[in-house]
Amino acid sequence: MTRRTPTTDVALVAGFAALIAVCAILPDIKTGVGVPYSLQTLGVLLAGAVLGPVRGFLAVVLYLVAGLVLPIYSGGASGAAHYSGVTAGYLVAFPLAAALCGYLVHRNRERATEFTLVFTCGLLSSFLFIHTLGPLNLAWRADLSLKEAFVYDTAYFPGDILKNVVMALVATSVHRAFPDLVARRARRPEGNELAVEPA
Repeated sequence: MTRRTPTTDVALVAGFAALIAVCAILPDIKTGVGVPYSLQTLGVLLAGAVLGPVRGFLAVVLYLVAGLVLPIYSGGASGAAHYSGVTAGYLVAFPLAAALCGYLVHRNRERATEFTLVFTCGLLSSFLFIHTLGPLNLAWRADLSLKEAFVYDTAYFPGDILKNVVMALVATSVHRAFPDLVARRARRPEGNELAVEPA
């Protein structure tokens, strides 16, 4: 197995931050019913599922920081004002969702090529953080009741389920091709590290 270097980790974090940006600025998918769907959360959860909790979290944070000055938020937006608006809860939830998804997938690293596992990890992470912090902030910023905010948020459920299907298909394919991404740190009996770095 090949030793991963800090340079490789930085490149992966930067690469996935760029991937999230591309997903965010692509035109929204209009279904004709309900709200349009962006691919932003697809990139967020994919970063966690592929890179693991730490690098996935850092990739999303890098994307969010870059979005303060670059037009890479959903719809080509940018700026700190988004952190005091109705979508702030969703933005704050993104790195947490990526970290949880990465933790769950990499904790079950021997099953990282199983679609059902990765899909479940992504969906759980999305609903635990994105579909919780998002509507909570929405209720606060838009002067809605919690019930109204959570009902509004349910319009995103079908799209998120489909995005998690795509995410799981891509992530499991990546793990089949690059199993070292979820390789456990190996140690010699005397405690000397082998070539495999932690995920």
